[in-house]
Amino acid sequence: MTTTALSAISPEDAWMDYDEAMDLFDVVIGLEVHVELNTASKMFCSCPTDFGAEPNTQTCPVCLGLPGSLPVVNGKAVESAIRIGLALNCSISPHCRFARKNYFYPDMTKNFQTSQYDEPICFDGEVEVEADGERFTIPVERAHMEEDAGKSLHVGGATGRIQGAEYSLMDYNRAGVPLVEIVTKPVLGTGAKAPQVARAYVAFLRDMMRALGVSDVRMEQGSLRCDANVSLMPKGSTTLGTRTETKNVNSLRSIERALRYEISRQAGILAAGGRVKQETRHWHEDGGRTSSGRSKEQAEDYRYFPEPDLVPVAPDPAWVERLRETIPESPVARVARLTEAWGFTELEMRDVIGADALDLIEATVEAGCSPQAARKWWMGELARRANAADLPLAEAGMTPAQVAELQGLVEAGTLNDKLARQVIDGVIAGEGDPAQVVAHRGLAVVSDTGALQAAVERAIAANPGAVASIKAGRQAAAGAIIGAVMKEMRGQADAATVRELVLAAVG
Repeated sequence: MTTTALSAISPEDAWMDYDEAMDLFDVVIGLEVHVELNTASKMFCSCPTDFGAEPNTQTCPVCLGLPGSLPVVNGKAVESAIRIGLALNCSISPHCRFARKNYFYPDMTKNFQTSQYDEPICFDGEVEVEADGERFTIPVERAHMEEDAGKSLHVGGATGRIQGAEYSLMDYNRAGVPLVEIVTKPVLGTGAKAPQVARAYVAFLRDMMRALGVSDVRMEQGSLRCDANVSLMPKGSTTLGTRTETKNVNSLRSIERALRYEISRQAGILAAGGRVKQETRHWHEDGGRTSSGRSKEQAEDYRYFPEPDLVPVAPDPAWVERLRETIPESPVARVARLTEAWGFTELEMRDVIGADALDLIEATVEAGCSPQAARKWWMGELARRANAADLPLAEAGMTPAQVAELQGLVEAGTLNDKLARQVIDGVIAGEGDPAQVVAHRGLAVVSDTGALQAAVERAIAANPGAVASIKAGRQAAAGAIIGAVMKEMRGQADAATVRELVLAAVG
């Protein structure tokens, strides 16, 4: 909608085309990412952290905050937090402490969350990400430790959200699970690529957390969640605008879409003379929009104070340096290295990353497959099947080792691509590894000339027109005879051998 049309409607209903918004405003984004750690027990007690257990079966007096219970810090969680901070190029605090963040909400039975306030364990870092062929530096303000809240289950509505629900239930299994919250400083200078930069940054964190081995970072299960902040400044201004915070966005695609929506929404409001409200907003995946949540026009007073039941954390500098040696290479550096090593184009690698196939292809190459062949199977046949079943690519039904074995059978001449697809069917159906499926289904290519000769003779007799064309010098006409043989042999004939037999017989 143009600025001329905006004057005819109320500011609250205004909307602006994204490209026009980019002509008028500069974007400022800020991202708060919660990483749920994969420790065996919770942050301050020994309760297990397994996902999907029966509701309220993984709780105890400590994580329920019952009177007289005392918390104890999970040492593995502290180690994971430090390694995360090091991977983000943060400084590690020599002395930090926990605090009580007081608020009333049913997902926290204690009515406070044990978190960190003015003394985070990690601070002042930065990372580099790549978005649409351009690199951006993301400043990290802090990464601090805290405990997760419980989970509300809204019953009776059509969407599973609180809107329209008849009542809500609480599952406290997640309450007390270790979290690291990573908060950026305001990110400026991203221009029209702000949504893509946000997506690239969260993808960077996902890949880095996975490489560190500190979280399974499954966004669909909530172990990686993003709160996306955005505000607009008129071109040339240096004063930050009023921000909104879209809560708990749980996919990379949704992060990009939610920010793009908010930018257009805020631009329409400002251009129509309205005022953006500082508030939390909810992202609606089905409608591709945000809606108003809770007002944050006034500063919230969480009444932070030091947690009296926990001693300060003082990491030994020598221990921190030993942990520094365990940090893997940056995802950006890894992508650059593999792009060169595999001979992929930038577009091919971008597609691989977008399909979440990088780890799968790397593991397949390590199992003995060529990079191009690994890419062909994962980005082609297996991606098609995963999409049809609405599954992540990693759950398509084959392992990297099985894909490498399949390609080995193709290269050995045991299979052609058509037969290989039938082998994939068998592997996914649970019939064993590729070689076992070939033996069980009798799918090996037939290349024995004696077995093929009779089929060739029958095909020649049935296609006199093609024979005449071949004798006239048009060898492409052999395709009709070869196709007839392949059909009779159910695709198991070796096409090169069949071609040789056809030309020898006709010539």
